[in-house]
Amino acid sequence: MSSNRRTRAKNNEKNDLQEGPSASTASAGSSGSASTSTATTSRASITINDPASSKITKKVVKKKAPAAVKAMSSSAKRISKELAEISLDPPSNCSAGPKGDNLFEWVSTIAGPADSPYAGGIFFLDVHFPQEYPFKPPKVVFRTRIYHCNINSQGAICLDILKDNWSPALTISKVLLSICSLLTDANPHDPLVGSIANEYLNNREEHDSQAREWTKRYAC
Repeated sequence: MSSNRRTRAKNNEKNDLQEGPSASTASAGSSGSASTSTATTSRASITINDPASSKITKKVVKKKAPAAVKAMSSSAKRISKELAEISLDPPSNCSAGPKGDNLFEWVSTIAGPADSPYAGGIFFLDVHFPQEYPFKPPKVVFRTRIYHCNINSQGAICLDILKDNWSPALTISKVLLSICSLLTDANPHDPLVGSIANEYLNNREEHDSQAREWTKRYAC
């Protein structure tokens, strides 16, 4: 009886020893599998989400940025071309070029024509090119005061090609030449300063005297 009990006890110990490592291995395997599954899920999440957000970013850039960049580069190319041309062959009595590194903001000078009351004067002008150039005209303003019926005290210029008669075929060189012509032959029938226009028509000698005086005072 005692011998049978000892035999059963030994058999039970053997079974426990055989089952223990197997169960432990199974448990470890299960844990490892779960860990592997978690890691895989985490990596899959990164793989799925990051490219998606990257694609969204790329779509936004493709939709918004290129149009603006393309429009700006078109204007910049045209202005750069005109800058090269005016540097090589400037209009008579004129000069122009960018202020610093800003291609859309220029400063220009016009020497008063010899056959006008503005002779001997150097007149400074600001030139602003819009982003839509050459489909919209540049804005040109006198910074030097001048006695002229088509140019007011703020420097605004009444010139048809800077308004309704603008054409993309025109250039800043042609604009400056037109302004020079305006200094020689004013247009008193479309004035910005009515009193000077009236004087130009009815008392030309007094008009020219005043124009020469202002030229000496402000432009020499």
